[in-house]
Amino acid sequence: MLTLLAYSMVVVFMALIMTKRLSAVVALILVPIVFGLLGGFGMQLGPMMLDGIKKLAPTGVMLMFAILYFGLMIDAGLFDPVVRRILRLVGGDPMKIVVGTFVLAVVVSLDGDGSTTYMITCAAMLPLYKRLGISRLVLACVIMMAGGLMNILPWGGPTARAASALGVDVGLIFVPMILPMVVTGAWGLFVAFILGRRERRRLGAIALGGAAAGIASPDVAMGDPSIARPRLLWVNLLLTVALMVLLILGTLPLQVLFMVASAIAIMINYPDLAEQKERLSSHAANIVPVVALIFAAGIFVGILSGTKMVDAIAASVIAAVPPWMGPYMAIVTGVLSVPFTFFISNDAFYFGILPILAKAAAVYGIGAAEIGRASLIGQQVHLLSPLVASTYLLVGLAEVEFGDHQRYTMLWALSAALVMLIATVLLGVIPLVGHAP
Repeated sequence: MLTLLAYSMVVVFMALIMTKRLSAVVALILVPIVFGLLGGFGMQLGPMMLDGIKKLAPTGVMLMFAILYFGLMIDAGLFDPVVRRILRLVGGDPMKIVVGTFVLAVVVSLDGDGSTTYMITCAAMLPLYKRLGISRLVLACVIMMAGGLMNILPWGGPTARAASALGVDVGLIFVPMILPMVVTGAWGLFVAFILGRRERRRLGAIALGGAAAGIASPDVAMGDPSIARPRLLWVNLLLTVALMVLLILGTLPLQVLFMVASAIAIMINYPDLAEQKERLSSHAANIVPVVALIFAAGIFVGILSGTKMVDAIAASVIAAVPPWMGPYMAIVTGVLSVPFTFFISNDAFYFGILPILAKAAAVYGIGAAEIGRASLIGQQVHLLSPLVASTYLLVGLAEVEFGDHQRYTMLWALSAALVMLIATVLLGVIPLVGHAP
């Protein structure tokens, strides 16, 4: 009964947001409460929801001040030279802009933090998409594909979780995955090329010289010239570089770093109190929806975990694997990692389910490291999950609806997962068939 309730809740939730019957915030709050009541949990739901909110509260704080910080940097004109430089390189060609977006997102993703990638890439590229009329769904799609690829880096999270859960060295899991990552990255680049060519065809001959030349001029500001601070460019750059270095080193919690950096940024660039209030008010429209989604997701996660619906989904899928699939457990793990990391959290999958799959695979001579590698394939789709907090930041920055982003990106993300699965098998990173017991 709990399993049926869990699947029904997920299906109803996805249907409501993808058909735009409810907004993501409303669906994240009301759908789990309704199904929790149907499951007979009643007054137990309160503590569950509070636990979920507490777990996501640090993420909400981090996103709030991260959006504020990068918003202030955009206002001050920090990214104007980058945008002009990119435009000179791509020449206003939509195809080159989309490909450049993917490459930029991959490079920025080297720090392993999705939120930072989204903020920097959107800040640099969104003005070009708006000015040339390129679909912002394309922007969100290629950035997410780059993020899903680079999320496999050892400091990105999933690889470390898999290594910890299986008790193997991180290097044994990650190093063999480098070549499959290169292959999948090449596929992502090809997807960006396809989407960019579509946009070029759709837009036709829209003043690729006129609009681009206007932006590319060194004298043209990307934002409002009245709030730009070109004389503080190097100060803002040094502050941002210092912030990135401290983020990578893990000197202080992300939340604290962004709070301090935001305070310094607004004090340096807008010392007048009236200006500070105006800047805070101007960014509230971007901050409130994203933070509201994070806390709403806390209710969804809290009820999903507290009612044990997550465990029910996991048990049902594992039980559905027939005995004859045993020798193919590496492939099975790779395939299962896609829905598992989409419908439940990375922690629940890697610490709760992966060890069970590894034990089943060991019977057929498939090593724990090989199962760990297979489990990373689902990361190509994971970032589309409504349970991933940073994705709400991406859709907010790209100014697209969450459901639209899912519909547009899902098939491309699944194609990347398929490419990575095939690459891991062909390159011998995971075995096609294990040994008979």
